[in-house]
Amino acid sequence: MEEKTKEKILNSEALEIISRLNMTLKIAKIYEPNNLIFLSQSQALYNLIQNVIKAYGECNFLLSLSSLFLNGVKVRFIFSNYNLFKFIASEFKRREINQLNFKKGLDEEELKRFILVFSKKETPQNPYQELKENLKKNDIKNILVEKIPSHELFQSDERYATKVFFLSIMHLKEMFETLKKKEKVPLNTTRRLMQSIFNHISHNESFVYGLTTIKNYDEYTLNHSVNVSILSIALGKRLGLDRNELADLGICAFFHDYGKTEIPIEILLKPDKLDEKEREIIEKHPHLGAEKLAHFREFSHLPLPALHVALEHHLKEDLSGYPRLQWRKDINLFSKIVKICDFFDALTTKRPYREKVYTREETLKMMLKMSGKEFDPIILKVFINMMGTYPVGTLVLLDTGEVGVVFEINMDPAFILRPKIKIIADEKGKKIDGEIVDLTEFDAQKNVYKRTIVKTLNPYEYEVEVSDYFLAHIQ
Repeated sequence: MEEKTKEKILNSEALEIISRLNMTLKIAKIYEPNNLIFLSQSQALYNLIQNVIKAYGECNFLLSLSSLFLNGVKVRFIFSNYNLFKFIASEFKRREINQLNFKKGLDEEELKRFILVFSKKETPQNPYQELKENLKKNDIKNILVEKIPSHELFQSDERYATKVFFLSIMHLKEMFETLKKKEKVPLNTTRRLMQSIFNHISHNESFVYGLTTIKNYDEYTLNHSVNVSILSIALGKRLGLDRNELADLGICAFFHDYGKTEIPIEILLKPDKLDEKEREIIEKHPHLGAEKLAHFREFSHLPLPALHVALEHHLKEDLSGYPRLQWRKDINLFSKIVKICDFFDALTTKRPYREKVYTREETLKMMLKMSGKEFDPIILKVFINMMGTYPVGTLVLLDTGEVGVVFEINMDPAFILRPKIKIIADEKGKKIDGEIVDLTEFDAQKNVYKRTIVKTLNPYEYEVEVSDYFLAHIQ
């Protein structure tokens, strides 16, 4: 079999198996093992696995950092099936496994027992050991699991992700000070930070989104630039950019507002409406940023699109906006990506010159209305789908009367309205440090979901600092 043909077949079979496994696990949580729906789904899954075993001797899934492999062949995910990658990565991560191997002697009954074991929640203390014991207890010998290597566990750790976030802010501050002195800047460090951000997005996308709810108003430009880098890398990943392109994109986003270092602080923080002269000064920052980046001593190591992004991130899709560039007929792809992320983070951040602070949900709805004129419609659609109907960090009221913060969006389109929620107030309105609940949890006896979102709330109106709950999560 030709190598390319083998890769194509295995890629297709991997996606079918993951999709069927996803469906079967959900059904196992709702129906009894003897239910016809469960039986038909598990049989279909068994047949798919057997096809691979017969052709290749085994059916071995391996998750390594941000890539999934079936029998050594990398599975390629695109935007339309990205939810499958997030599903399998999430299932592996919460059990601390990186390998799931279906062996030749597997029969249908053994697979059913495995599904029932795999559909149960492990305790957070030692999920891998608990899974191994349950497999042994249920006489499951032909399905093997392996623990995530310690170095990969470290890279996916939420504490380390938070450390990288704050290191990035400190690094950017040091970069700005170094550039003022016209000294050599450590761009290699910048690139490594962007690659670390990419790794954490691959492992725990929702938690990294949660970090972008951190808003340091005294260091707005620094904090904002790091938030925009995170969102840009995540969006670029959804658009199919490779690892090197994503590092370049992150660096471009990192320096997109570099020109603002030349704007007087009293104009940047003015609480009133800017006059015409002040507006002209503000609108010079794209030119100033591109010009200053072009004078980097390490310009040859700077991604060329960084100049485009610095210059173009306030240009609209119809080429209006600022600065006016009569000779331009198009806008760089990186500029389009950064513009969307820049606008989103800016509008969801409290600023002295704007009375209203928009929620994440309100901002996405507003951006959707601007599609085609302000933003590239295709890229914006991917961004909105990436953030979800209830973006991470959204404050919500549940039908139980409880209040919670969206901690993780559900990548399955069928459950897009059912994210994971951190409960922060009980049904009486008393603030509590509640658990993280999954809104897909179903009460089979009552035939209803245990919790459902009633509406979103504005955290500023309720004096809720959403970022505190993400930071507290790593303690």
